[in-house]
Amino acid sequence: MNRGLERDLEREIENTARELAERYEEINLLYTISEILGRTVSLEEAAATILREVSETVGARRASILVREPGQPTLIPVAALGVETSELPVIPVDDPNSIAARVFRTRHPAVIDPSDPDEGDQLRRGPMLAVPIMWTSTNNQSEPLGVVSLSDRRSGLAYSAGDLKLVAAIATQIGSAIQNARLVQASIEQQRLLQEMQLAHDLQMKLLPNAAIVSPQADVAARVVPAESVGGDFYHLFRLTPSETGVLIGDVSSHGYRAALIMALAMSAAAIHAQSTLDPGAMLHALLDSLREELSSTEMFITVFYAVVDKTAGSLTYANTGHPHAFVFRRDGSFERLPALDPPLGMVDIAPSRNQVEWKSGEDTLVLFTDGVSDALNLRGERLGEDGVLQRISQLVSKETLPSSSAIIDDIFRLVNKHTAHATLRDDLTLVVLHS
Repeated sequence: MNRGLERDLEREIENTARELAERYEEINLLYTISEILGRTVSLEEAAATILREVSETVGARRASILVREPGQPTLIPVAALGVETSELPVIPVDDPNSIAARVFRTRHPAVIDPSDPDEGDQLRRGPMLAVPIMWTSTNNQSEPLGVVSLSDRRSGLAYSAGDLKLVAAIATQIGSAIQNARLVQASIEQQRLLQEMQLAHDLQMKLLPNAAIVSPQADVAARVVPAESVGGDFYHLFRLTPSETGVLIGDVSSHGYRAALIMALAMSAAAIHAQSTLDPGAMLHALLDSLREELSSTEMFITVFYAVVDKTAGSLTYANTGHPHAFVFRRDGSFERLPALDPPLGMVDIAPSRNQVEWKSGEDTLVLFTDGVSDALNLRGERLGEDGVLQRISQLVSKETLPSSSAIIDDIFRLVNKHTAHATLRDDLTLVVLHS
């Protein structure tokens, strides 16, 4: 190697070393910020630390990080230097006088020269640098999340292209941190919601009575399967007198937590009113009085069937407000539908009527179910259908030995599960069977 090439190589090494030395603070800053954002700290804590680090490197005495919450029309201060965060105003993104708002809208940085007249930003003192905080999604769509602003430089000089490049790199890191923080928060909130819904489901199931409360005067089994964590289907059982048993089934329009709230109110009110009268029509009228305001304000209604089975008198007296699936099955497999006598509770303001049919104790079976059972869909969108359910129950009750209520429940749910296979439930399922 000749002497000239050696001198050129030495100069190149010296220049590279000098440049690295000059950029050391910036390289170290980027590394430091990566560490900050990698820790488990809140966005506000990370933003405040980042502002201190970057301001020290570029010589800024005033700085801020503004962030827009999803769907909101304003930029909110999350950290500030040289001024209290609480003193900075919330800036509308369409503010024509704000440098930060303009940078956010245009998605382009702004370098304000010391000689430029002051603009509307409260943060500005002399030279100013404002850079958009961007986040690029997995489909390469860029989205502005906020703005980093630096001002009041110690040197009084304008911010350089190198300063802009450095702050833009930091803003990209901040954008990723903001999006990650939001995803983590959304995950936490989703988990909390799932836990709360599970607690609500457990509470709702505990509201439903144990069938043993009416034994030994009646053999009753019941099952509720909500389409969601909570639902609007319910049943209730009442031991009224030594010979009389009350059984109720209800279906609140829609399902989910709102229906579950109406269901809980109906359960509570029914428990009170069933003890004050043996007339099913009067009981449902009292129930309507208790729920009228809630049903009106939520624009919901309830189909309710309520029967009093008197095994001594050999009668079943009932009121039916819009509930379609109520049947008395005879021992030979025949059945009688107990039709709806009135519209669902909450649709009209009239007293429900009542009807009475014969009841043979030890032979007859009362079967009540909600439309989620008959309307259960398979993966091809085909309904199970009411006829299929009734045919299966007819086969069961006409056996030489009458199956228990719980055995009938198990059999019908096996039928439903076989039909739906892995299809998602679209409505709550409830089935009540009574022998007396």
